[in-house]
Amino acid sequence: MTQPSLEKGVNILREQIDGPVAAFFSSCVHCGMCAEACLFYTETGDPKYTPIHKLEPMRRLWEREFTFAGRIKKWLGLAPPISDEELEQWQPVVYDSCTLCGRCSMVCPVGNDITYMIRRMREGMAASGNAPQGLIGATTRAVKLGSPMGVKLATLEAQARHVKISTGLDVPFDEEGAEYMVVLSSMEVVNYPEYLEAITRIFHEAGKRWTISTEAFEATNSGIQIGVSDIAAELVGRIVAAAEKLQVKTVITPECGHAYTALRWEGPNLIGRPFLFKVRHILEVLDDLREQGLLQTSGMENDRITFHDPCQLVRRGGVVDPPRNLLNMVSNNFVEMEDHGTMNWCCGAGGGVSANEAADEIRLKAFKRKKAQLESLEVETLVTACANCRIQLEEGIEENEMEIPVVGITEMLAAHLVEHPSSDEGEQP
Repeated sequence: MTQPSLEKGVNILREQIDGPVAAFFSSCVHCGMCAEACLFYTETGDPKYTPIHKLEPMRRLWEREFTFAGRIKKWLGLAPPISDEELEQWQPVVYDSCTLCGRCSMVCPVGNDITYMIRRMREGMAASGNAPQGLIGATTRAVKLGSPMGVKLATLEAQARHVKISTGLDVPFDEEGAEYMVVLSSMEVVNYPEYLEAITRIFHEAGKRWTISTEAFEATNSGIQIGVSDIAAELVGRIVAAAEKLQVKTVITPECGHAYTALRWEGPNLIGRPFLFKVRHILEVLDDLREQGLLQTSGMENDRITFHDPCQLVRRGGVVDPPRNLLNMVSNNFVEMEDHGTMNWCCGAGGGVSANEAADEIRLKAFKRKKAQLESLEVETLVTACANCRIQLEEGIEENEMEIPVVGITEMLAAHLVEHPSSDEGEQP
């Protein structure tokens, strides 16, 4: 990352005030509905966490530079320029207390996309050196090492060897012409390696040819989280180059909502052209296999379970039905949270919040909303489809001394998978 400066940051922040941002500021009616949709406000009661208030420096810059009244104030000396001290003060509200979940945008009565505006705001914050050190470190590692957590190929290959020992199946690397190329998040490689084993078994049973690129296996895009579009484009470009080199038909994003949004919805705009392949979330692919009769399961979960909807996957990505279709294959006691689907409450750790140690205290305060949801249902198992959500859920549950296991939906399906002996195994004596 280049050396940041206030002048550069303010100039970039000014550049981010495009037509939509200007229209959103102009149409805001200051109703406060976005506050009630944000768990950082509802769980703290602090008005500074009102979503539209998080954009105050950008709003002042818009007013000062782009409105008639603001220019008069500027001429009269009543509209001082944005200072570095002000941007520094705004870092906690722009980064620590926003997961880019988009719930505020859903309830805005005039249709303002506040999440879009926060993304724009972060571009200027990062350029002026006012991004959190944790996110700066993760982004630097993503650029230099290929992973925000510093996970290298050797670690993934070690996990692949464990899969071979456990299942007898190979994890395929760099196979040209495969139908699917799988990308992973570092958290799955390190924290939840059972995901890799689950998809290996499922694709084997479904008879699908798949592969992982040794040149681009990481799905996490720290550039989007921190607010540096050039870095975001570089990280997307690595996956695109690998997929096109291997000539795959579909790239599958992992149980990670942010990775799905970054590649499928942001990716083509970032690199400036359409992809030559499809991008689908693992749950969309699994639901396809279900519809085709290629995902066969047996037995049912008897525990009372519920599903936490990852914001980027469900609300912002539209993948609402697949997780429910899949859960109903293996559960006869699935119950919905009061607010679920597109109006789910965020876990409190997305959008780079989990990579920012300064946000730990408010992140766990925000979990109180999810705690209340879980307690009202009296569930015995919590299922989700995002490794980042899963870490936050596990930590929040432990912090609040609750006894609820958290399970990834892909591994739950694999636990019920009907597996047939391979033809080359021969008859057992």
